[in-house]
Amino acid sequence: MNKFAQTSLLIALSAAFALSACDKNEKNPPKTDHKTPTQIASQPEGEFVKKVAPSQAGNVGMLLPDFAQLVSQEGSTVVNIQAVNEKNPRSNADNDLPNDDPFFEFFKRIVPNAPDVPEYGEDNGDNFGSGVIISADGYILTNAHVIKGFNKTKVTLNDKREYAAKIIGTDDKTDIALLKIDASDLQFAKIGNPSELKSGEWVAAIGAPFGFDNSVTAGIVSAKNRSLPNESYTPFIQTDVAINPGNSGGPLFNLAGQVVGINSQIYSRSGGFMGISFAIPIDVAMNVADQLKSTGKVQRGQLGVIIQEVSFDLAKSFGLDKPTGALISKVNSGSPAEKSGLQVGDIIRGVNGEEVRSSNDLPLKIGSSAPGKTITLNIWRKGQKMDVEVTLGAQSDGSNIVKDEQNTQTITGEGVFESPNTGLVLASGGDYLVVQNATGIAASAGLRRGDIIREVAGMPVRDQTSFTEALGKGGKHIPILVQRGSNTIFMALVLP
Repeated sequence: MNKFAQTSLLIALSAAFALSACDKNEKNPPKTDHKTPTQIASQPEGEFVKKVAPSQAGNVGMLLPDFAQLVSQEGSTVVNIQAVNEKNPRSNADNDLPNDDPFFEFFKRIVPNAPDVPEYGEDNGDNFGSGVIISADGYILTNAHVIKGFNKTKVTLNDKREYAAKIIGTDDKTDIALLKIDASDLQFAKIGNPSELKSGEWVAAIGAPFGFDNSVTAGIVSAKNRSLPNESYTPFIQTDVAINPGNSGGPLFNLAGQVVGINSQIYSRSGGFMGISFAIPIDVAMNVADQLKSTGKVQRGQLGVIIQEVSFDLAKSFGLDKPTGALISKVNSGSPAEKSGLQVGDIIRGVNGEEVRSSNDLPLKIGSSAPGKTITLNIWRKGQKMDVEVTLGAQSDGSNIVKDEQNTQTITGEGVFESPNTGLVLASGGDYLVVQNATGIAASAGLRRGDIIREVAGMPVRDQTSFTEALGKGGKHIPILVQRGSNTIFMALVLP
């Protein structure tokens, strides 16, 4: 027997043995109590997963996603949305490809009815997005930015029926819009619980990227509770699901076929998908939808404080065991916070017993509460735990914007002194100190020329004597209350 025949025989025997082993395992599958991280087996609706036998080494069972079944059963809840300005209809001249381009006819043959999709970021008179049906009588969730600035909205269902949509309301702060079409007996999405999501869990998106309807993309949850610039009221779900222009407003599904998010934003330098996308948790979206449906607007509670993140050094300076909570750097005059007795330097570590892990958590918890509601804040004040009850006010349309402004106070003469161990040159300004120069430890803490120092280690400072006394009582990690422009912020001096 030659070498080729020997090799063939070995391959055939190996394949036969493998098939026999697979058949044996199917007839007598090993028993396991393993469940997915989100306990899919206990969820009330369908399980779009395929079970895989545990490995012999670790005896760990796994589940693979069955997206085909998910799309088959839940795809009808997804709609396409086209927003148009009737006075500015789009002309053929705005097509992505000119009519004489050799690829124009090619793409028209493949997708003859595909809409003309504008370049990302360009205003060509219309806009495309996605949405999800949340009730049998035609209420639909989408993004506010999909329909904003347009005077006519058309909804196309999965079965190609088209409807003119009425805009019930929009909320720019969460980027949620609620639409209504005149229809009945529609299949609507099942609503999931985003708090049960875990990083690494499979999710899928259905939408119309670049106008290609019923497109399915899948991936995993990358992280939860992501805060984005100028987005104070949405704890975004970050995924690696491919989301592109046109996906906006479409649903993000878990493996139980439940909607856990509304796809909203992508991180991109080119306008295309780069591996990072963000979805609005469905509980946030549904809360907004309920308010829009009942009142046409969204009301949020207001506390009336300026807060900042608690860094590791600040946590040490305030005597905390870990850097969590929201540090109050300013209490607005006449606000609910002032009336309840909250103070600058208080660290809010919980709201009604729910932990505030970072400063980003606080606006979400306060904003989700209605004006007039009384809440209990769990705070840390001067090394002690305490609870403070606050009756929330109504949030105005404006927002507090922290501006990083340079102070203009510069004082020279007899009031100037140097603090060599901190790297500060300071000048007395009456009831405060003004930084004339900052080097070394002070510069590392973030202090700079023109900053006004109001407090050191919780003590007011106005001259060299009070500053030296406060430093002596502050220990190694010392909190400093600094005014910069019209805002105040805490910084931590770490002495050698």
